[in-house]
Amino acid sequence: MIKLEEIERVYSTAHRLYTPDEVEAALVQMAKAIVRDLGAANPVVLCVLNGGVIPTGKLLPKLSFPLELDSIHATRYRGQTEGAQLHWLYEPQIELNGRVVLLVDDVLDHGVTLAAIRDWCLKGGAHEVKIAVLVNKRLVASKPCRADYIGLETDDRYLFGYGMDYKGYLRNAPGIFAVQEGK
Repeated sequence: MIKLEEIERVYSTAHRLYTPDEVEAALVQMAKAIVRDLGAANPVVLCVLNGGVIPTGKLLPKLSFPLELDSIHATRYRGQTEGAQLHWLYEPQIELNGRVVLLVDDVLDHGVTLAAIRDWCLKGGAHEVKIAVLVNKRLVASKPCRADYIGLETDDRYLFGYGMDYKGYLRNAPGIFAVQEGK
């Protein structure tokens, strides 16, 4: 079990990359692009749990068109700081066949989980799958998927805040933070 002292130490030594105002401004810009592209598509918005809860909740009121909302939960992290085998925890209840699907997640790092979710939606009959992420990590290695809508970009560092977590904690941090190297 993780000790709260570790969480407090990580939070107090972290570097804030983006303030809440900067994150909110990025969400507004993402919403404008999504409205422009999907305003007439009657999409299904799938919140990718758990990280996508805050970005989805902040983004939805900015989308001024009809849509349906559901969620999907597949994870590789399971409370750890490194990913492993993919575990499916929840599938959406809304029919995806013939629909445009917008996946909303907190971060696109290596893209393994989002690529698997995208492929699952397409196999389920989705007409098209778009991906919106609050943060895209700039990586040297290629990713199995790309985001169509990106709020912010960062280098490849371990992040928390606005949905992103450190060992299950700190999703609610005010802004986006990078864990100090070696912590």
